[in-house]
Amino acid sequence: MDNLLAAVDLGSNSFRLSIGRVVQRDGVPQIYQIDRLKETVRLAAGLDSQRRLDAPTIERAVSVLQRFGERIRNFPPARVRVVATNTFRIARNIDALLPRAEAALGFPIEVISGREEARLIFSGVAHTLPPSEANRLVVDIGGGSTELIIGQQYEPRQMTSLYMGCVSYSRQFFPGGAIDAHQMKLAQLAALNELESIARPYRQTGWQEAYGSSGTSKALYAILTESGFSRQAITREGMERLRKKLITDGRVIAAELPGIKLERADVLPGGLAIMLAVFEALGIDTMQTGDGALRLGVLHDLLGRDAASDKRDESVRQFMARYHVDVAQAARVRQTALSFFDQIRPDDGTSERQEMATALGWAADLHEIGLSIAHNGYAKHTAYVLDNADMPGFSQDDQDRLASITLAHYGKLNRAGTPIIKQPEWPAILCLRLAVLLHRGRADLDSLPLSLSVRKQSIIIRLQRDWLDAHPLTEYNLQAEEEEWRKAGFDFEIMSR
Repeated sequence: MDNLLAAVDLGSNSFRLSIGRVVQRDGVPQIYQIDRLKETVRLAAGLDSQRRLDAPTIERAVSVLQRFGERIRNFPPARVRVVATNTFRIARNIDALLPRAEAALGFPIEVISGREEARLIFSGVAHTLPPSEANRLVVDIGGGSTELIIGQQYEPRQMTSLYMGCVSYSRQFFPGGAIDAHQMKLAQLAALNELESIARPYRQTGWQEAYGSSGTSKALYAILTESGFSRQAITREGMERLRKKLITDGRVIAAELPGIKLERADVLPGGLAIMLAVFEALGIDTMQTGDGALRLGVLHDLLGRDAASDKRDESVRQFMARYHVDVAQAARVRQTALSFFDQIRPDDGTSERQEMATALGWAADLHEIGLSIAHNGYAKHTAYVLDNADMPGFSQDDQDRLASITLAHYGKLNRAGTPIIKQPEWPAILCLRLAVLLHRGRADLDSLPLSLSVRKQSIIIRLQRDWLDAHPLTEYNLQAEEEEWRKAGFDFEIMSR
C-alpha cells in the first residue's frame, strides 16, 4: 500500500473512486491510475424545493460508499482523500448523510469550497496535457455546479464556481425529460446570467487553448463527433445542430445519438444548455476535452502532501505575507506550542495526532492575522478570515479547525460558541494559549520555564522555581488563565518544580 493513493470524488451526479500507483521516473514521482470505480448517484436530483435530500437518495449514496469502502479498507488514512462538492455544500440536511457516509466509507469526507474544487480540477486536467506556456481555459460542468479556470502550466490564475449543473438544470428546465425551444432558451438565459459577472475579466485575461473536463464535456464530444455534428472537437456549430435535434425530437432519444451513455441521457439537455451559454459568453468556437478533472487533481494533491510540498503550506505562507504577520513572533509561538503539544500528546504515529499537530502549527503561524484588521478583538478577526477566506488546499473542515483554535487562543474561552471542553481541538487551544502568553514580550526563551501535563480534563502546569521567583504569575496572566480553564470545566493546577 505504500505506493498507492486513493481519491474519492463525491459529485452531484456521480461518485468516483480512483486509485493511483506512485512510480519514480528519473527521481520525479508520477501517478499511474490503476483502478477506477464510478457510480451514478444523482445526489443533486434528490434535493427538494427546500434543498433537503430525500431518503432514497441518502440510502443510494450510503450503499455506493459501502462498496467503495470495501475497495480501500486497508489503505492508510494519510493516503486517502475524499472530497465532496456542490450538493454537500448546499444540502440543508447534510447532517443526515455525512456521518453515515463517513461510516460506510471508513474515511473522513472533506466538503470543499467551489474555488478549491476549481483548483483541483485544473490540476487534474493540467497533469494530463502536454507541457505548454499557453494560458488554458478549463470548463467543468458537474451535476450541481460549473467550474471555470484559466491557468498556465499547473497554476490557476482565475477560478470561478457557479451554481449551475447538468442535473440541477435538467430538473429545473426539462422536467420529465421534455425538451422544447422555449425551455432550452430559458435554460441558456439562466446560464448566461450566471456567467455575466465573469465574462469580461475572463476575456481580458484570455487563453490560447480551451478544454472541457468531466462527464458533460466528454458526453458532448462523443455525441458530436460520432453523430457527424463536429469533427474531433466540441464546437458551437455542432452543439447548435444537437440542440435543434433535441427540440425536434422533444426528448433525448438515446438510440439516435451515437456515443451517448444511457446514464447521461437524462442530464444531457441541462449540460448542453450550460455549454452553449459558456461558448456564447466567452466567445468560444472550439473546445477539446481533458482526461483529468477533480479526482486526478486530488491524487496529485495527495502526492504533494506525501512529498512535503503540501499546497496548504503554500497557502499559509501567502496569508502570512498578505496580512503582514510578524514572522519571528509566529516562529517563536509555533515552536513553543508544538513543544507543549509533544508533552501532552507524544507522537504515537496516528494520523489523528499528526493532523492536530499540523493544524496547531498553522494556527500558530496565522494567529495574529487579525491584527491587520483591528487590535481590539483581533482573535475574532483572525478566526473569521480563516473560516471564510479562499485557502487553496484547505477543506472547509480544515478551515473550521483553524478558526476554532485561533478564536480561543486569547482572552475569554467561553466566547468560542461550543464549550471548549466539548471541542476536540481543546488540547491545541491550550498549547497555543500558553505559547502566546509566554511570548507576549515578543522575545525568545532560553528554555521552556514550565512543563505541561493533561489527563482527561485535568491540566497541570509545573513551573521552574527560579523562574517563578523571578516572574510573578500575574506578569504572564497565568492566574487569569487558570480561572478561565476552571470556568470551562477543567481542573487546573499550577505548581513549582
